[in-house]
Amino acid sequence: MESFVSKILDDVDIQILDIIQKEAQLSNAELARRVNLSPPATHTRIKRLESEGFIDRQVAILNQEKLGFDLLCYVFISTNIHQAEQLEVLENALKAMPEVLECHCLTGEYDYLLKVVIRDRKGLDSFIRKLNRLGISRIQTNLSLREIKYSTVLPISKGEI
Repeated sequence: MESFVSKILDDVDIQILDIIQKEAQLSNAELARRVNLSPPATHTRIKRLESEGFIDRQVAILNQEKLGFDLLCYVFISTNIHQAEQLEVLENALKAMPEVLECHCLTGEYDYLLKVVIRDRKGLDSFIRKLNRLGISRIQTNLSLREIKYSTVLPISKGEI
């Protein structure tokens, strides 16, 4: 059965996306060579994929430990807030916190899950105090002891899904 995405994207588009999500610094000429297109045609496709929202952004992924961020934490939070305006204020406050790498609204026992990077225990204490000032009713913090797998690569190439 053909997926919705495969109706919008052809095999070359999928190939381009798969390559650049693994090797974002690849030159346009090298990418064109790998997908058997001319550099201008490849550039046009990338610009189209960006404008259509298939490519959100291209970033460098930094090494958190080398930069002195010793703690990676997963923070589950619950709130008693139910009014849309107050929830928007809370979510904007969470978005503005530089320690928060990711924030997800959840179903289940907790309302939000935060992925947070902190330099040390004092920083974690300070971060938890900031959360408490936002009217959070319950906080559970889990520290990551070691990373088993980390990837930003979506399984889009044939045979991966």
